[in-house]
Amino acid sequence: MLTKRKTTSSSAHRDTRKTRKWSARVTQTSDAMDLRKNVFRLSDPKKIARSVKRSAQQSNRRKGTPYQSAMSMLNFYINRAGKNLTPAKKEKLEKAKEELKVLFHRTDD
Repeated sequence: MLTKRKTTSSSAHRDTRKTRKWSARVTQTSDAMDLRKNVFRLSDPKKIARSVKRSAQQSNRRKGTPYQSAMSMLNFYINRAGKNLTPAKKEKLEKAKEELKVLFHRTDD
């Protein structure tokens, strides 16, 4: 006689939904700085860099220097977007990182 086995797919699915948004939880509850809403959607890399720099300097939640915090947030966003980031957007964010170095006088001489 065949017996039905109980599947765990529904409970497993619930668990993945909980953990899927961990990056949002990290940015809200960690020592990550507060960023302007949709800052990474701006079209100009210089504007992105200036906004991230301003947020890093004004933040009371950061542990490192403003430069470290600003660069970390840019890298965090690039890494979390992963394959969903178009080449054009990734290039824009990489240019924003270069602009951030200029704003913080961290260019290689």
